[in-house]
Amino acid sequence: MAPAERAHDEPPGDQVGRRREGLARPRDRHSAWLALAFAAVALVAACLGGVVGGMIGAGTVREEPQTRATQPARVDQAVLPRVVSAVAPSVVELRVTSLAGAETGSGIVLSDDGVILTNHHVVSGVDGGEITVRFNGERSTASARVLGTDARRDLALIRAEGVSGLRPAKLGDSSRVRVGSPVLAIGSPEGLEGTVTAGIVSAVNRDLRVGGDDGDPPVTYRAIQTDASLNPGNSGGPLVNMAGEVIGVNSAIYAGRTAEERTGLGFAIPINEAKKVIDRFDPIDRPGR
Repeated sequence: MAPAERAHDEPPGDQVGRRREGLARPRDRHSAWLALAFAAVALVAACLGGVVGGMIGAGTVREEPQTRATQPARVDQAVLPRVVSAVAPSVVELRVTSLAGAETGSGIVLSDDGVILTNHHVVSGVDGGEITVRFNGERSTASARVLGTDARRDLALIRAEGVSGLRPAKLGDSSRVRVGSPVLAIGSPEGLEGTVTAGIVSAVNRDLRVGGDDGDPPVTYRAIQTDASLNPGNSGGPLVNMAGEVIGVNSAIYAGRTAEERTGLGFAIPINEAKKVIDRFDPIDRPGR
């Protein structure tokens, strides 16, 4: 049983409070040797000298050897810039401010009029505060409101107000994802907007259970595992295939007590799981979905 750690990203120099008590320190020291970490919305490495975030509950990852990749897929490197240019305009940075402070995460544009998919844990602390959306490569921002959240799936839909002409992401079929397939992750890790990392699908259908001791129900899903680098702030951003389709929502990293132990183990919620939440809160049939 490994403890769950949620990492939050505070703007440099800001001395702000945290949304939940104990986010910057372990809550389960007996099992702190490894952690399933939410790759979420704020940087607190300075608070723990390399430990990112605080432990917030128990999580398990069950080994499924038949799904593990041993050899990366061959990729035409010329394809990667084309994939990035196709998907990056559909990725946004989210800034959530409240009395508890300010945090950042990522989101995926679903409609030209501002419907955006992200993680529940990115926006769950917004009560009494505000969500600000920054569009990729632009200085303009827009306020957003929550359309609905599903805490058990760690997913949420928000809408940016007063916008039009956005480029919706193309959603793929996560049931067709295969181990060894090349993927890209796009988001705002550590507040660095539009950051792209590359890797492969390391495993599929990885049983994941995260959280459950901070008032929210535990998050349980069968994850897509990837070795594409994920960091605080990637939460809510897309994991995409070489066709430029979103196959997952980046949400968690497997972490140890130090940053050096957090390598090559990232997890995304399959997009087919996210489609259930999208259909519930935004059932309109839109292009690209």
